[in-house]
Amino acid sequence: MKRFLRRALLAILGLWLIVTAASLGYNAFTGGTAAPPPGLKFVEAGDVNTRYDTWGTTGTPVVLVHGAAESVDTWSRLVPLLATNHRVYAYDITGYGYSERRAPYTIEHLASQLLGFLDAMHLGGPGQPRPILVGHSLGAGVVAEATLEAPSRVGGIMFLDGDGVPLPGGGPGLRRVIVPPYRTTLLRLVLGSDSLIRKIYNSACAPDCPAPDVDQWTRPFRQPGAEKAVWQMTAHGIPAVSADRLAHLRDLPIPKSVVFGALDTDGGNPTETATRIGAPAPTLIPHANHLTLISSPTQVATAINALH
Repeated sequence: MKRFLRRALLAILGLWLIVTAASLGYNAFTGGTAAPPPGLKFVEAGDVNTRYDTWGTTGTPVVLVHGAAESVDTWSRLVPLLATNHRVYAYDITGYGYSERRAPYTIEHLASQLLGFLDAMHLGGPGQPRPILVGHSLGAGVVAEATLEAPSRVGGIMFLDGDGVPLPGGGPGLRRVIVPPYRTTLLRLVLGSDSLIRKIYNSACAPDCPAPDVDQWTRPFRQPGAEKAVWQMTAHGIPAVSADRLAHLRDLPIPKSVVFGALDTDGGNPTETATRIGAPAPTLIPHANHLTLISSPTQVATAINALH
């Protein structure tokens, strides 16, 4: 028995050495970064050099706050529809897209970036128009925290495919189990597999979504500092607002809206979310999943236009 255990231990040790050597070798040969797309615009928002874009020239301002693993580009199907009636603004949350990566990736820091962006765009201050804030998925929590910190600066809020509260059991999860160098290898294997990226995208989008631009989704994760930021961001789960704090939105006299894809199982419970924040009954978009901003831009734009 001792001989068997010794051999088994040696076999496990040998396998570990082989896997570790392969992981280190793979990481060494795949450590390059990608250039950002040309023509990006940046502004200081809080303490973050923030990538942003704007559309439209008249109407109530709308600020779009994306979700995890998304960017300004994720709104590309929605903004042309909104820009006919609104001045539209979107920016990359720190840690995602092409904005500067700057920790800590807490909900308070993300809200500080949003409020700094409003400052930079001259929105919500004395004598300035108060914007509608639309938060998708993770962005719902960012919008909520910013509104709770500065309610007088906000003209309305929409939770789009997100409830703003922590994920069930939301700790670091796999981050505790998958340690360096293996987690770097895993992330790069995912980013290097177009078919896997398409599967992830299709699982979150409706069946009739357009085919994804894989480079648009993966290039931000090949920017300098992006991998480090991924693991820092997931150290304590997705940034969110506690349910008790979120309930204080009920007391704020501003328009509120909750919009979900009817097939969405990732964003939370839309009815509970609407009740929690004091919004009317949620709008459910038929045959849509978690990426309604891509699958159903007309319906989302209609819901934003109705938020007064």
